[in-house]
Amino acid sequence: MIDSHCHLEMFENQISDVVRRAYDAGVNTFITVSSDKESIEKAVKISEQYPMVYASIGIHPHDAVDLNEEILKKIFELTRHPKVIAVGEIGLDYHYENSPKDVQQKAFICQLELAKEVGLPVIIHSREAFEDTMKILKESGIKNGVMHCFSGNVNQAKKAIDHGFFISISGVVTFKNAKKIKEVAKFVPDEYLIIETDAPYLAPEPLRGKKNEPAFLIYVAKALAELRGVTEEDIERITTVNVKRLFHIGNLQKGEIIYKIRDTLYLNITNRCTNVCKFCIRFHTDYVKGHNLRLEREPSTKELIEAIGDPKSYKEVVFCGYGEPFLRLDLIKEVAKWVKDRGGKVRINTNGQGNLIHGRKILPELEKLIDSISISLNAPDKETYNKICNPVYPDAYDAVIDFIKDAKKYVPDVRVTVVDMPEVDIKKCEIFAKSLEVKFKVRHLNQVG
Repeated sequence: MIDSHCHLEMFENQISDVVRRAYDAGVNTFITVSSDKESIEKAVKISEQYPMVYASIGIHPHDAVDLNEEILKKIFELTRHPKVIAVGEIGLDYHYENSPKDVQQKAFICQLELAKEVGLPVIIHSREAFEDTMKILKESGIKNGVMHCFSGNVNQAKKAIDHGFFISISGVVTFKNAKKIKEVAKFVPDEYLIIETDAPYLAPEPLRGKKNEPAFLIYVAKALAELRGVTEEDIERITTVNVKRLFHIGNLQKGEIIYKIRDTLYLNITNRCTNVCKFCIRFHTDYVKGHNLRLEREPSTKELIEAIGDPKSYKEVVFCGYGEPFLRLDLIKEVAKWVKDRGGKVRINTNGQGNLIHGRKILPELEKLIDSISISLNAPDKETYNKICNPVYPDAYDAVIDFIKDAKKYVPDVRVTVVDMPEVDIKKCEIFAKSLEVKFKVRHLNQVG
């Protein structure tokens, strides 16, 4: 895991012990963040002493009165250091107003201009000042950064995300009365989620009141996993990838042919598809739950089988990636048979155009090889389907309906899905699914995996 925001200089001669305890807890990378004029050089020196530590430098709004040309010049010079990966924490704090509002705003604007000039992302502190913070950010033109220790509501989080900013969740999410932050923690899309400790502040439950440490990041990850219905491993992977993407540190995973989410294994066998759906995540990001699904090449049957291992280790093995699985029907039949022969369960997520793709009814060929199938219905009528899915085949919608009817004959568990877009009448889709006597599920827009 990566602690995306801590203040290691505040631990003075205990830094080595703090880092060691964090490592033992599974936290292996740290971003130490300066806040005042004294901590700027300290943060950089700590990053030089510890290979796993990176630094962000800037003046906190509390200390905005101290910002002058000399300090700005120092920040500018230090941004050239290879271990300095951001400008921050900077922003506005109207709760304490240790520096006057106008002074905070001026300091914020100056540091944003500096960040833009040197091309670094920003780490933003905003407390009881969201509207002014966003106004200044928009005027600056900067769309590359993170809202540190986010304390706003869901609507404010959405505005920050729409501006391109990541949302960082701290130990506050573990507090019993933190209803607003828990709602935000559930809402933030995977590709915008980051975690932090803000150590030595804001120790999480059950350690609230103690001096916080990066080692306690595990409590934030655990709380998020419970709120979002995933595993701690999923949270670790998602947030690690996001920190690397934002701050350009470390190496990112190349396209994966298999990927695990919760207790399910997914097979990413192609990025090709016969639809160009408006809502498809592949046009927005390379990542699903922290997994890179942008293939450099399509995997072979042998590669998949070797990568799967023991199929009984998973709840099910699902053919589902960034493309339409039935474009590789022969591979599906070979791998599905191998999984079934070894006691595994098989599911296929499809757009339901397999018969069109191959010019024949393909489901009889898959009888007893598939335990369940999820078919994207996506619309209650052909006109809406064509509008949001942009299919290659003009009669795709009718073919999907026929495919659903066929699926009931050969697959034990059949489900149709729709995405909750404004153009889609969910109730009509549900009634239609019931008339076909299949299960029905609504998929939430921009939520995958």
